[in-house]
Amino acid sequence: MTDTTDNTNENKITAPEVSKIAVEIIKRDIQEGVELDIEAFINLLMYSLSLTVSEKKRVIDSTPKLSQFQFDSLIWVFEEERVKFKELMAKHPEEVKKLVVKQQEWWLELWEVYQQEAEEKEVTWEEEQKIDDIKASLWL
Repeated sequence: MTDTTDNTNENKITAPEVSKIAVEIIKRDIQEGVELDIEAFINLLMYSLSLTVSEKKRVIDSTPKLSQFQFDSLIWVFEEERVKFKELMAKHPEEVKKLVVKQQEWWLELWEVYQQEAEEKEVTWEEEQKIDDIKASLWL
């Protein structure tokens, strides 16, 4: 019987590393003139218990288009969410703990989604290069 489990940790990423990558994406893409504590924003996004991984990715991907007002509104919503979940924690601690664990998993999945997207773009780029090479050779 062969062991099919992967014991290597070289491809494992931590939540702080995912957060750092998200910070870099937002720093690169944020509109000029928008004032934002990006690390605090990412922390709020990371610990949002109501958003799925795809919704968190959509928030990060939309940052080039977000105005100051939109960022301020998102921050307000995330902060209100924290207050509500703290209240729920008193009444339903086990359910909230499950959400926290799921959120941590989703944050790590966010990296996987970005990795897969990058790989797909690389394959597309390589295919386009091959097509361009073929076209160029036909015209010779």
